[in-house]
Amino acid sequence: MRNQRIAVIGCGCWGRNIVRNFYNLNALEVVCDLDEENLKKVQEQYPGVKVTKDFNDILKSDIVTGVVVVTPSHTHYKIVKALLEAGKHVYVEKPISTVAQEAKDLMELAEAKNLVLMVGHLLLYHPAVNRLKMLVEEGVLGDIVYAQSDRLNVNYFKNDRSVMWDLAPHDVSMISYVTGKDPVRVISALGCSSERNNIMDITHVGIEFEGGMIGQISDSWITPKKHVVLLLRGTKATAILDDTLAENKLTIYDNFVANSSQVIHSDYLEIEPLKLECQHFIRCCEEGKKARSDGHNGYLVVSILEQAEKMMLGDKTEQLDKVDFALSRTKKG
Repeated sequence: MRNQRIAVIGCGCWGRNIVRNFYNLNALEVVCDLDEENLKKVQEQYPGVKVTKDFNDILKSDIVTGVVVVTPSHTHYKIVKALLEAGKHVYVEKPISTVAQEAKDLMELAEAKNLVLMVGHLLLYHPAVNRLKMLVEEGVLGDIVYAQSDRLNVNYFKNDRSVMWDLAPHDVSMISYVTGKDPVRVISALGCSSERNNIMDITHVGIEFEGGMIGQISDSWITPKKHVVLLLRGTKATAILDDTLAENKLTIYDNFVANSSQVIHSDYLEIEPLKLECQHFIRCCEEGKKARSDGHNGYLVVSILEQAEKMMLGDKTEQLDKVDFALSRTKKG
């Protein structure tokens, strides 16, 4: 079994967390970034790790077996396609693309070449989320009829097509994973731009999932007080997972008994979800297994968000294709 040697492309704010985890897992080979300052910090903090500004160094490497792509979402398709064609396993940050057909193409390419394609739907590796999934599978909540995910925070660098593309991949993938139900169609999609342009910084999306379950997802870049809560309503009980809490994140409420609640104490392991995600990628590469958040998972999420964006913006959707989001990352919004 070949030891996996991992390259990371993109070493910005989130990329630094990826680099740290793969280094601590003794798998990090090389980091690629266009910013020399970012590469200098890598060399200072992680002795022995190679750095490069040339993407082709990664493509041509005989040592690198897997690559993590942590670049702006509009660049994902071209980078991931080139890596798969070069025979590399790929873990790409969410979303896999902002175009459903591109996501499908990447999924099919990975399958044809028998390569791992994993999407950074981080919450599928969250210990509390997995504990909730177990409770659902055990029937503690009954049949799930409604899910609501609120992910509200402040982002001064509004550096994506919308807050929906930035945050909702987490919500859609998490609801689908926990309930075991795939999204079917978008019921409603509403967006608001506080700056009166087409980049929505507040969005509300209603989704029908398999079996008729309804999901409501709200995301915000302009909420001063962080609010990250998942609610699952079953026929027996309701669960609330509050990820802003340091402990006791998960509580179950009986639907038919007033003032009754059961805190699900941390009998699950409190391990950094990103570490678990990075470990999962290495294991999938070693064993040739599909990732929990595989290309199909990524495709389903992008398909739903593409529908929602078209419903939200209509003909204005094309205007977003002309925005230089790479440059907008440095502008305060």
